[in-house]
Amino acid sequence: MRVVALVAGVLCLLTILFDAFQTIVLPRRATGRFRITRMFYILTWRPWAFFARRIHHPRRRETVFSYYGPLSLILLLMVWAASMVVGFALLFYAAGSPFNDATAAHAGFRSDLYVSGTTLFTLGLGDVTPHSAWSRAIVILESGTGLGFLAIVMGYFPVLYSAFSRREVSISLLDARAGSPPTAAELMRRHSYPGADQALGLLLLEWERWSAELLESHISYPLLCYFRSQHGNQSWLSALTAILDTSALVIAGVRGQEARQAQLTFAMARHAVVDLTQIFSLKPVAGASNRLPPESAAKLYDLLCQSGVNVCRDAHSVERLREMRGLYEGYAGALARYLNMPLPPWMPDQPYKDNWLTVARVREKTEAAVPAPEAAPAADRAAVFFDHPHNF
Repeated sequence: MRVVALVAGVLCLLTILFDAFQTIVLPRRATGRFRITRMFYILTWRPWAFFARRIHHPRRRETVFSYYGPLSLILLLMVWAASMVVGFALLFYAAGSPFNDATAAHAGFRSDLYVSGTTLFTLGLGDVTPHSAWSRAIVILESGTGLGFLAIVMGYFPVLYSAFSRREVSISLLDARAGSPPTAAELMRRHSYPGADQALGLLLLEWERWSAELLESHISYPLLCYFRSQHGNQSWLSALTAILDTSALVIAGVRGQEARQAQLTFAMARHAVVDLTQIFSLKPVAGASNRLPPESAAKLYDLLCQSGVNVCRDAHSVERLREMRGLYEGYAGALARYLNMPLPPWMPDQPYKDNWLTVARVREKTEAAVPAPEAAPAADRAAVFFDHPHNF
C-alpha cells in the first residue's frame, strides 16, 4: 500500500503541475485528450449549458451563461489545489505518516491530508509536526510549491482579464458601425457614403489584427471563449462572423471597394474560427447555408442596392459568395451551437436598437431630435440617426 500510495502521489502531482503549466505558462495550444483542464470543462460546461437553456427569460439566461466563465476559473484553481493536497498527502502516507499529532494517538491519512493542506497554503499552524528527514523535506517542497502556485495564479488573472478587455473594446466599437447584433448588410449600408471605401478598408484592417489577437489569446487560454460580452446581443463569435460575412461579400463582388484588405481579413478571421473549433474538437455543422437562403440573398442585394452599395448580381458573384460562405459558416455554426452564442443574420430581420441607443439620456435626446423612431423599420430607423450627425 505504501508503494502504491507513493506511485499514485507522484503521478498525481506530476499530472497537476504539468496541466497547470500547459494551461497558464505555456504560450501555445495545450495538447492531450485526457488533460485535467479539458476534462473539467467537458464535465461542467454541458450540464451548465443544459440547465441554462431551460431558462426562458433571455436576459436571465444570458446572465447565467455569463457566470460560467469566471466561476469555472475559480473552480479549476480549486481542483488543482485540492489535487495537490491529495498528492502530497499520499507522499506523506507512503513515508509512514511520520507526524506528532496532538489530537490523535496515531497519525493516519487524515493527519496527512491536514498537514498537506496547511503546508500547501503556507499556514504553518504547528499543531502537527514532522519527525523524520523525509517528511521534513516533503513539507519544504510542498510549501515552496504552494508559494509558487499562488504567485502564478496571481499573475494569471491580470493576463486573462487584459485579453478579455482588449477583445471587448473592438466589439463595443462595432456597435455603431454594424448594429446590434452586427450584420454585414448594416455594416455595408453605414459605409455607403462617398469616400467610405477608405473607412471600410481601415475597419477591416483593424479587424484583421483583432482576429489575430483573438486567435493567439484564445488558443493559449481557451476558457476565454466562455466569457460573455456585456450585452446579450453581442458576442465575440457574432462579431467575428459578421466580419467574415462582410469580407466575403466584398470579395464576391462589391464595386468600388478594395478587395485585397477584405481577402487578408477573411483569411485571418477564418483561421481564428477554424482553429478555435479544433480546440473544442468540434465538427463543422452541415447545412449552415440556411443563414442565407436564395430568397434572403435576393433581399440582401436589394437592400444593399437601395442603400447605395454597388454590388454585382451576376451568377458568378452569387456562386463566389456561396463558395466563400462554405469556408467558414460550418465552423462558426459549430461554435455557436457549443457555446450557445447565436450567429448574427446577414441583415436585420426585426426592429432593433443599437446598444448606445438603450442608454436613457441618449434615448431621450435622440427621441427629442427625431420624432417617433420606433415607428420606422429597422434599416430606416438606423438611417435616421446616422444620416443626421447633429443628433450626436
